[in-house]
Amino acid sequence: MTPAMRILASIAVIVIAAIVLGAWIIRGPGALDFSGGTKVALADYAGAKPTGVPAALQQASLVERGQYLAKAADCMACHTRPGDKDYAGGVGFKLPFGTLYSTNITPDKDTGIGNYSDRDFLNAVHRGVRRDGARLYPAMPYVSYTYMTDDDALAIKAYLFSLPPVRAAAPENTLSFPFNQRWAMLFWSAVFNPYARFAPDTTKTPEWNRGAYLVEALAHCGECHTPRNFAFALDNRRKFAGAVTAGWRAYNISSDKTTGVGGWRDDDLIAYLSLGHANGHGTASGPMGEAVDHGLSQLAADDIRAIVTYLRSVPASSSPDLPAGTAPPAPASHRDGGGADNARGKKVFSEACVSCHGWSGESPVSSMATLTGAWAVNDPAATNVAQIVLFGTARHTPDGALSMPAFGNAYSDEEIAAVANYVTARFGAKGADLTADQVAALRKQVSD
Repeated sequence: MTPAMRILASIAVIVIAAIVLGAWIIRGPGALDFSGGTKVALADYAGAKPTGVPAALQQASLVERGQYLAKAADCMACHTRPGDKDYAGGVGFKLPFGTLYSTNITPDKDTGIGNYSDRDFLNAVHRGVRRDGARLYPAMPYVSYTYMTDDDALAIKAYLFSLPPVRAAAPENTLSFPFNQRWAMLFWSAVFNPYARFAPDTTKTPEWNRGAYLVEALAHCGECHTPRNFAFALDNRRKFAGAVTAGWRAYNISSDKTTGVGGWRDDDLIAYLSLGHANGHGTASGPMGEAVDHGLSQLAADDIRAIVTYLRSVPASSSPDLPAGTAPPAPASHRDGGGADNARGKKVFSEACVSCHGWSGESPVSSMATLTGAWAVNDPAATNVAQIVLFGTARHTPDGALSMPAFGNAYSDEEIAAVANYVTARFGAKGADLTADQVAALRKQVSD
């Protein structure tokens, strides 16, 4: 080898090493790396099986097991437009660089997945690759679903294929260049998709492992609750520290005691996950409300407890932009209390809100409409308060449906900003300073 060739070879080695090191640094830790325990292949795990369905469904049919797993994986929320056929797709996700539409996953052979073989389906779920070889965007959470076992993924496929086929082609995506280049996802996936099945931790309890599988492989909680890096991949250095997704704030669900769920009682967490409401903490709305209604509320009680066990173990990660506590109920008199100098916000509140939420923030109608203590009103950004006022919320509880109407067409952006500022100042720990321009921007971010 000539000296010139040796120099070129050395440069090539250095460049390759730099690329590998850079990719490792950018990628960061994996979803389960924080546990630090010994991981083994599922076949070598001696404890109770953490994958699949709960014990009560072990002898159920493949389709019944798949139905449970599809709910745990929250497939409905992303693949069903309100009022349309289940799993027919067409939900629009508004991103900074365009709108991405979910696909039809009914067994229709022309517009759905009716022609997918088992291998095709596994490739889509684990690798983010369609039947025609095109790459899926990570709005399909295959980076989380890759931890799902083949058996569980194929049970979901069996359930989907048991449904009536729906002929419904998804609208064309409107992503701008270069984000409309699907082939580029090959490189993104090479760095950020671990492409590995769930490996139980032998140093943890069977309940912890079950919770880890539910949270990471199925419910993909990190996809909304973990901040993203500059490449739009999950930044597990701040696992579950909260993030803004599709125009809604997904709150901190790490074990942090002040801005996460570390200070919540187990019963409160169980209630929030099962019912979408916990007294003193508020009611789930937006994407979290959908996750509860379509998935979490239909899980077995033991599975909800396993999720809580797992969440308790996630290292604390603080959210410095959130106050370290909640405010007590406001005085009942409308002449007193924080935010009373906000005349426009107070006027809107008196017209549209007080009959259900009360002047003290403690609802005379339902505990689910109580404002005091709620995450949303203690967020000084007022993101979710504004979104709930704009688009309303509909929840389905064991006691029946609870709905708040949308006021986005009834009030201007200035008025909605004013009432959001009033609500956070009067009932939260710190008042917001939301502007009309910010409300207008929030309108544009919400997914269809």
